[in-house]
Amino acid sequence: MSTTGRDGSAAVPTPAPRRSTPPSPTGAQYPLTAGEAVAVVTEVGAALRSFRIGERDVVVPFGEDERPPAVHGAVLVPWPNRVGDGRYEWDGRTRQLDLSEPDRHNAIHGLVRHTRWQLLRHEVDEVELGLDLVPRDGYPHPLRHRVRYALGADRLTVSLVTENLGDHDAPYGAGFHPWLSPGRHPLDACEARVDAAGWVRADDRLLPVETTAEIPAGVDLRTPRSLRGLELDDAYVIAGGDRPGIHLTDPDGVTASVRALEGFTRWQVFTGDGIPAAYERSGLAAEPMTCGADAFRTGNELVVLAPGDAHTCRFELTLLPPPERG
Repeated sequence: MSTTGRDGSAAVPTPAPRRSTPPSPTGAQYPLTAGEAVAVVTEVGAALRSFRIGERDVVVPFGEDERPPAVHGAVLVPWPNRVGDGRYEWDGRTRQLDLSEPDRHNAIHGLVRHTRWQLLRHEVDEVELGLDLVPRDGYPHPLRHRVRYALGADRLTVSLVTENLGDHDAPYGAGFHPWLSPGRHPLDACEARVDAAGWVRADDRLLPVETTAEIPAGVDLRTPRSLRGLELDDAYVIAGGDRPGIHLTDPDGVTASVRALEGFTRWQVFTGDGIPAAYERSGLAAEPMTCGADAFRTGNELVVLAPGDAHTCRFELTLLPPPERG
């Protein structure tokens, strides 16, 4: 478009207005590559947005223009899972957390999912992000978090180190929220196996009632089991042994796995019933946790970080090909 000047001469053309591209709701994107393996970690929440090997997703991805649809790929600190009523006692005082799960009157999944983390290092196959947690009334402890994603040709290893920078003991727990992908198949066509040594009975708010070594038949996945028609949002005690895991095997025999390497005591397994429709039962949430739900109130498996102390936890995500047939 152009206009004419007051003296009748041709004026400089007026440029058409430019529409700016909205920024990604997860901030900067940090891609990783190792052979055929590709992953993307986000600035907001230090979340794992995608991870695939070749053409096969290991985790359910979400778009760069989306918020994590159901806590996909999140880092969960300074507590995983739930704190009932958001209220707990510590050092002789009652603390109140925001009720981030108001329907169940719980505080859920910590304080850092919607926070921008600082980039510390980014290489072709590795990224490290940091966050210094700001103290608040409900959680007055200054913690320093460092999360590292290291990609190999056949796995992604994730480690988290948390240090107490304060002058008082801090209650602490950590977890992660990857969603294992069934590949090109529906979840109901897949089998799952959970390396578990017990099960946690929960109430209708998903708060623990008791932990038992006896796993009811309806939720026992210690041997591979079809997920057809099975609705889970259950916590399990992680089994001992070398690299216990949660394993999702598709009809082609390909298995996506989460394996606990260090610092974890509980699994949460969720089939995704009732989450946003586009993602409902699109994968299996396979969550390693250092403690279970309500640990701030029960004290079970709760980490107590003394001033200057640090805690480390590690897990890996892998994709295993079908077993060779003899």
